[in-house]
Amino acid sequence: MKQETAEKVKYGVWGLICGAIIAMIIGFAWGGWKTGGTAQTMKEEAVLASQAAICVAQFISQPNYEEKLKEFAELSSWKRAEFIEKGGWDKMPGQEKADYDVSRACVEGLKLLIKK
Repeated sequence: MKQETAEKVKYGVWGLICGAIIAMIIGFAWGGWKTGGTAQTMKEEAVLASQAAICVAQFISQPNYEEKLKEFAELSSWKRAEFIEKGGWDKMPGQEKADYDVSRACVEGLKLLIKK
């Protein structure tokens, strides 16, 4: 290979490498690109939020929910998740056992109802 051609290939390869690095920096910083781990975390948070909303809706849909809400409000903050679990409102339709994170998120949603 000629010296001139080798120089062109060398600078061309370095240009590709630098261009790829710059594209990745711009993509992750401003382009909205996400890594697989970040996307997984975002998905789990979205699922948890929707399950918490379902839990609150199941709590409200019972006929005596105002009495239960008063009972919920009188409990200490660390017993509220247990109250939700005993009531079964944190179980999603078709689910055998509920997730503790869902009951904690449901407690946070019900706190907003208490404040109203």
